Amino acid sequence: MTFARQLILAHPGGLDVDADALSLCIDECLSCGQACTACADACIAEDSVADLRQCIYFCVHCADICETTARILSRTAKFDLGLVRAMLPVCAATCKYCGAECKHHGEMGMRHCEICAEACRRCEEACQALLALL
Repeated sequence: MTFARQLILAHPGGLDVDADALSLCIDECLSCGQACTACADACIAEDSVADLRQCIYFCVHCADICETTARILSRTAKFDLGLVRAMLPVCAATCKYCGAECKHHGEMGMRHCEICAEACRRCEEACQALLALL
């Protein structure tokens, strides 16, 4: 059981959101944020860094959006459905664009981009799944 799930279940306040979907989304957002940060760093270390500028920008933006989304989702004492409903599509779309860019570079042999694309795909799916339940 992840810390996100444990904390959701241990929270003294009530929550009208599926705990499994919420905790999965938080975990995937945090995982994607880390993957995007590491991928951007790895891109900077590549000899062809000039060709990876777009990927780097997508990754740093995606990391920021994912981490912010995870923080908002973790604040369940007064779960702001309006804000959550606004953030989840933004996070999913950012992951979609970043994932597509990383997948492109992954297909050219950059393993770090391949891994990041998978993290983006999983986060996009988790955001869409949670949004469908709200």
